[in-house]
Amino acid sequence: MQIVVLMKMVPDVVEELVIAPGGQALDMDAVRMILSESDDHALEQALLMKERYGSKVTVVAQDAPEVDDALFTALAKGVDQAVKVTDGGGTLTTTQAAYLFAEMISGEPGRPADLILTGVQAIDDLDGLAAPVIAHELGLPYLGIVTRLAADPAAKTATATREYPGGVRAEFEVRLPAVFAIQAAERPPRYVPVAKVRAAMKTQKIETVQASTLAEAAPPLVEVLDMQKMQPAAHAQMLEGSPEQVSARLCGILTECGVM
Repeated sequence: MQIVVLMKMVPDVVEELVIAPGGQALDMDAVRMILSESDDHALEQALLMKERYGSKVTVVAQDAPEVDDALFTALAKGVDQAVKVTDGGGTLTTTQAAYLFAEMISGEPGRPADLILTGVQAIDDLDGLAAPVIAHELGLPYLGIVTRLAADPAAKTATATREYPGGVRAEFEVRLPAVFAIQAAERPPRYVPVAKVRAAMKTQKIETVQASTLAEAAPPLVEVLDMQKMQPAAHAQMLEGSPEQVSARLCGILTECGVM
């Protein structure tokens, strides 16, 4: 069984984010990039399935700062193949990147995928469009917000658990190949020692492929006009009194602000 994991680098929000002079994007030279947390869970789920079924796992990521570190870390964790898509410049939208990945997967006869996994969303793009767009482009079934995934390689089916609001879960049987957006792996992503990552850098390699002109030419669906940092405002106002008094005062404040 072949598993492809699509990974994305995102800004590390622990550090201060710097807006580029044009005011429409972050200054990527001043931002530290890390692997998206949900993509890390997708990688862990793929590794768990490799241990169970003897699957081959390939990770694919668009070129971005620090992406080599993330790919070598994935190799150190046990993936079989790491692929970096270059010339995207780190500026593709979610939809453009989805077109790129879909075209790459469909055009690689040496890498047939039974399972395509990615994170359910990223912190810099919360619409979660990547997986469903890829599934649409490839004509494959899609299931998102997945928290558990098992497969029957012989029957070419997968059983996935999906979360719904209110603590509700549902189990689906999906015919493979299929695309799944992972919200959480069955266990936390494994830790790999730095020494093992350095060893992978010396003994393994990252494959490189050129970005598709189709993905680069696809127009963005959303245009960013202006980005600004949050400005400090007045201190919080504590409301005291009975529930009736507090609710009346709160309604007054909301009315003053034009919310009501």
